[in-house]
Amino acid sequence: MRKDSRLSRVLHVLVHLDAFNAPVTSDTMAEMMSTNPVVVRRTMALLRDKGYVQSVKGHSGGWSLSKPLSEITLLDVHKALGASSIFTIGLTDEQTSCSIEKAVNAALGDVMEEAQALMLERFGQITLDRLGAQFKR
Repeated sequence: MRKDSRLSRVLHVLVHLDAFNAPVTSDTMAEMMSTNPVVVRRTMALLRDKGYVQSVKGHSGGWSLSKPLSEITLLDVHKALGASSIFTIGLTDEQTSCSIEKAVNAALGDVMEEAQALMLERFGQITLDRLGAQFKR
């Protein structure tokens, strides 16, 4: 089962952006994220739409932060990326008339909803400046 690492990859890049004194190109960020520049531009556009980053076109252009990291939470970034499910596991719906399947789905669903709510609450408490604080000297 493939895991979705977009959130951690984007968080990584955003913390790096804070350290740069000039806009960072999509090519440079693509290397950091092990992807291609088109994916970076598409992803960063989601963050730009929410006001977290800005872009400048041209020779000395690129991406930079629009807000300080202290004003951006993990939850903000998660939502900007589309707020996909936290978990890669899911419920089955192949035998919706089966009472056992319904019981299994109900038990798993309740636990996953509770865990996701707790994680999202915690995401809202963590600002991005805390992620890079240990590396600033």
